[in-house]
Amino acid sequence: MMDQISNKIGTLAIVVPCYNESEIIEHTISVLLQKLENLIDKALISPLSFLCLVDDGSKDITWSLIEKNIQIKNSKASVSAIKLAGNVGHQKAMLAGIEYCGGKCDILLTTDADLQDDLSVLEEMLGEYYEGSEVVFGVRNDRRLDSWWKRNTANLYYHILNYMGVKTLKDHADFRLMSHKAVNSLSSFVESNIYIRGICVAMGFPSSIVYYGRQARVGGNPKYSLSKMFSLGWDGITSFSVFPLRLISLMGLFVFLGSLVVAVRIVYASIYLDTTVPGWSSIVLPIFLLGGIQLLSLGIIGEYIAKTYIETKRRPRYLIDEVLEGVKEPHAK
Repeated sequence: MMDQISNKIGTLAIVVPCYNESEIIEHTISVLLQKLENLIDKALISPLSFLCLVDDGSKDITWSLIEKNIQIKNSKASVSAIKLAGNVGHQKAMLAGIEYCGGKCDILLTTDADLQDDLSVLEEMLGEYYEGSEVVFGVRNDRRLDSWWKRNTANLYYHILNYMGVKTLKDHADFRLMSHKAVNSLSSFVESNIYIRGICVAMGFPSSIVYYGRQARVGGNPKYSLSKMFSLGWDGITSFSVFPLRLISLMGLFVFLGSLVVAVRIVYASIYLDTTVPGWSSIVLPIFLLGGIQLLSLGIIGEYIAKTYIETKRRPRYLIDEVLEGVKEPHAK
């Protein structure tokens, strides 16, 4: 494989979205640059490889620390940084970095600033790329670091996606390596409510999987709250499946058939048994049931209409406030 690598050694860009990561960002930069240097020394990537940090509208001093560390002396790799005008969310911030670096690299890796993704498997991921994979997915081999709640809701979510016919990869988050071809293809998806995890699987390019152990967070607090995880999960469903809309039809059919059964029973009881007793339960419970189903159905339909409305406006998914390009020192070795 070394002959293959020497013939097509590529420039690697590592894209890292950052939001309020002031506690760990300097450590993250140091670790990722060291990893790039090791890969350059092993002739697995080009000396032109670089790190790209995307500040997703941080409220703390994350951007100031990035500015401070943009020029790294005696480093074999450089650092670039993008400051977004406001907080647009993890997926769109990652997309900003992907689209910015797409024309500057042959290979692109996405990972998170918390360094929970095991970078020791990067050599294996590059090996898969050089052997022909356009996308290499990093997949967790366990979820021991997750809480019981998060672990089981994640498993349930993947089962739901599979049941709805959505192409997905269980226990894959945003640790992936992509070729230039895959990056260009990803950039052609123009929807506002983008779900990168699903799109990268659905594109259908030759791909492979590298399993890794999830590491403990090096510092700071997780940025994905319960509401953000729910929103991301809902985007994954509504971006790739119309099953919730079909479920409404199925619920309507079920309620209709149930109503027919109840109507037949009432008619039979009133004619032959004379046992019908006026009561609130026979009136109130169906009203509550039908009212709940109607409100749920309207809510699901409203979600799809809202997403359609957002897409028709064609607003930009993010706005870039500032870009910094780090330059390697001339005496770097």
